Amino acid sequence: MRHPLLPGGHRHDSGLSRSFSHVRDYAHVALGAIRLFNGTAALLAPDFLARRLGAREEGNRADLYAFRLFGIRTVLIAIDLLLAKGPARTSALNTGVLIHASDTASAAFGGVRGEVPRGAAIMTTAISALNTFLALVARRPGGWRLW
Repeated sequence: MRHPLLPGGHRHDSGLSRSFSHVRDYAHVALGAIRLFNGTAALLAPDFLARRLGAREEGNRADLYAFRLFGIRTVLIAIDLLLAKGPARTSALNTGVLIHASDTASAAFGGVRGEVPRGAAIMTTAISALNTFLALVARRPGGWRLW
């Protein structure tokens, strides 16, 4: 059965180990899906995200603006990861490594300095670290064998 997002356009029904024989082939899809979800949430529900991070102060709407900036950049890179091929996807992955590593460092630094609640810092650091890992895996020539 053809599947538009998977390498070669095919969905393999012969078991998980064969379906994911090359983690690299699927890392860009996972990263794109995470980015699409988080970016869309930041665009459509910035107030919800701000409250989850403990950044919501009554009367101050600047945090919502920042979430929308994050949201549009995140959605655009997700589209490149999911739909682009060749050099365009490589460019999105290269940009993603820098963005996600920076996001990871910023989230951890914010937690250490007490700028965001501990739970929010742990969550955002973990998500950003996972995104950094996926971007690195997707960039690696030859991929890594999972099984």
